[in-house]
Amino acid sequence: MGVNAQTTVPTFVANQVLTADQQNQSARTGVPVFATTVTRDAAFGGAGEKTLAEGQLAYLEDANVVQYYDGAAWATVGPATAGGFVRLAGAAFSAVTSVTSDSVFSATYRNYQIVFDYVAASGSPVMQLRVGGVTTSSNYNYHSLRADNGAVTGTEFASQSAYALGFDSSSNCASTAMIFRPFDATPTIFQVFNARTGSSYIKPILLEFFGNQSGATSFDGIIISVSSGTMTGRYEIYGLANS
Repeated sequence: MGVNAQTTVPTFVANQVLTADQQNQSARTGVPVFATTVTRDAAFGGAGEKTLAEGQLAYLEDANVVQYYDGAAWATVGPATAGGFVRLAGAAFSAVTSVTSDSVFSATYRNYQIVFDYVAASGSPVMQLRVGGVTTSSNYNYHSLRADNGAVTGTEFASQSAYALGFDSSSNCASTAMIFRPFDATPTIFQVFNARTGSSYIKPILLEFFGNQSGATSFDGIIISVSSGTMTGRYEIYGLANS
């Protein structure tokens, strides 16, 4: 850590006498430096420290990146070479009918990965693509393969209104979805792996979907919803570096 690194985010009180070191530190840096996300999170809200607010900047030594707080979570500003697997969006959700993430796909990345983890859902989770805040509800074509208690079955779906993302009403389910070139104004290709516990924890069930959205549209977002009722869980969206 550099000798002039600002490692705290102090809050001064009225009539407090500041030392030369305190004033020099603020003048020389302006952006606090932390070794890891753990020390970054511990630096806000404590005794004598400022409360974390939207727009706060921070530098992480272990990742060599600058981050900003958007009011709900920390996001990375740069450098652009921070990594080949970059978190773009995500949030926890509870008892909702849908979750939406707009303006997440762009020319920066060609391909994306979505992690969808839910502990309770009343209906079957599905995913649809969006552009300009408008949901596309046609031209989803895919196959499914299901492995359950040693039996494997396959089904074909054509011209659907959404892309299947998870199982029927269940709990303890996890999905990993790969979305290829959604922003390129060509057919968008999907591949989704789902797993959940069955009647016995030693007999998990696997469900795989693969197919496309055949419209030549440049999509910039997604919406995940359930066919009925609500869902609870978390989702994350990552961009995969082009090279």
